[in-house]
Amino acid sequence: MSQIQYSPSAEQNKQPILDKLQQILPAQGLALEIASGTGQHTEWFARHFSGWTWQPTEVQDSALPGIQARMVQAGLANVLAPLQLDVCAARWLPGAPSTDSASGFDLIFCANMLHIAPWAACVGLLRGSARHLSAHGVLITYGPYLENDVPTVPSNLDFDASLRQRNADWGIRQREEVAREAAHAGLHLAARHAMPANNLLLVWARHQVNSNG
Repeated sequence: MSQIQYSPSAEQNKQPILDKLQQILPAQGLALEIASGTGQHTEWFARHFSGWTWQPTEVQDSALPGIQARMVQAGLANVLAPLQLDVCAARWLPGAPSTDSASGFDLIFCANMLHIAPWAACVGLLRGSARHLSAHGVLITYGPYLENDVPTVPSNLDFDASLRQRNADWGIRQREEVAREAAHAGLHLAARHAMPANNLLLVWARHQVNSNG
């Protein structure tokens, strides 16, 4: 069996994220996770949303066996086999539901990707989500953001500088810039939730989502 990978940050944030998802999401649906990483989020959410079907994905196909091994170990019947997905690709998943048909994903979830990927990945995520969300589906992104009228904590400034030093195309994204790109894709920011460790959980939708926060 492939080695199961572990992320300390995913372990720390999975419960706070779940708490918000339980406020936002209905009891049943079809979810697509972008950049599933170790699969810890998929496993945790699938355990607590038994009425949902979860599709994990990763851009690197080398990550897929580890995700699959985690799901086999967990014995979850509501998780599909992980698939390779590049958000910058013109076509995401062969045969995936899209708004061109009568179906679509009720949730597209992406955590901690935008700051460790080029800006083109953010554009691709937003445009691809607009193509593949159901009429009332939502894109939920989680991670650190810069905001025009909110002071940035020193730790996030240091983190942003370290990311840009590692790769000039990386860096914490400005929330307002993401919102402008989302508008071009046909999405708007429906809810902003402050999260632990100076992160935000943002809900993007075609229609207004009623949510606390």
